Amino acid sequence: MERKKYNISVEATLEVIGGKWKCVILCHLTHGKKRTSDLKRIMPAITQKMLTQQLRELENDGIVKRIVYNQVPPKVEYELSEYGRSLEPILTALCNWGDQHIIKEYGDKAAVLEDNGLNDFTTDNDRELMKP
Repeated sequence: MERKKYNISVEATLEVIGGKWKCVILCHLTHGKKRTSDLKRIMPAITQKMLTQQLRELENDGIVKRIVYNQVPPKVEYELSEYGRSLEPILTALCNWGDQHIIKEYGDKAAVLEDNGLNDFTTDNDRELMKP
């Protein structure tokens, strides 16, 4: 097998987590284990085929663990592997940048982000008021 060459290290990162859905899946998994149906429910725009494909690729890259429970009906959950958890600072930075971008472009995160329990709609001013 020929060794792959990268122009810059970020190419290796994007090869693993790039694309429209992988970072979104990973961000949801930072909040804990999820079944495929949970991910589909909180990501309604993704097709079942694409979700399955992205989860398999993340699993093959060692980023996500697939947990199969031996029961009837079958139960499968996904969680970040230890290696996948090493991406959390990167995912947090991407989310923080996205928050700032949304505020810059739209003025209000609540106007464009889904109220799915994962998004923080507090402003910096609200955080200042909540400090003890």
